[in-house]
Amino acid sequence: MSEKQQDLLGLGRLEYLQALVTEFQVTESSEAKEQVLANLANFAYDPKNYDYLRQLKVLDLFLDTLTEDNDTLVEFALGGLCNLCLDKINKDYILEADGVAAVINCLSCSNEETVMSAVTALMYLTTPQSRQQITALPVVECMLRFSLSANRRLSNLATIFLEDYCSPLQVEEARNLTKHTALGIPLPKN
Repeated sequence: MSEKQQDLLGLGRLEYLQALVTEFQVTESSEAKEQVLANLANFAYDPKNYDYLRQLKVLDLFLDTLTEDNDTLVEFALGGLCNLCLDKINKDYILEADGVAAVINCLSCSNEETVMSAVTALMYLTTPQSRQQITALPVVECMLRFSLSANRRLSNLATIFLEDYCSPLQVEEARNLTKHTALGIPLPKN
């Protein structure tokens, strides 16, 4: 164990998370950023950390990272958001920060795990107010395409999205449109 890791173990939870955020912000190493973001995404899984993560503006950090060129950073940021959006306060914050649009943009990622997290996050972020944006025709078309994927996980998740979050009319409209247009969103790579 490095001296830096030993020092971090002596800190309280808030201080430890603050150290991770600071390290993410100051490091120049892509590998270190990836490791720190993976750690933050894992901490986002535990509701005990929600208040700390909000206080440290980690939701903003995750949202901002969704536009990075580094696929691994996007994957971890979306995984963290997916973990955080189960909480109502976090969900409301993500919705108010136009997080739905950022998550929808991730549906076109080539990384399979990122796409899986994006679909899951969209389901978690669905509210009466966000449903229209989340089930817009391009998204439904995309889910139809994913439902045909050879990847069973993606296919099953997209099918659940279509059955549980979309009306039969929306699905039919997307099917009819898909018959007449080229699909623009590529399937993620395995």
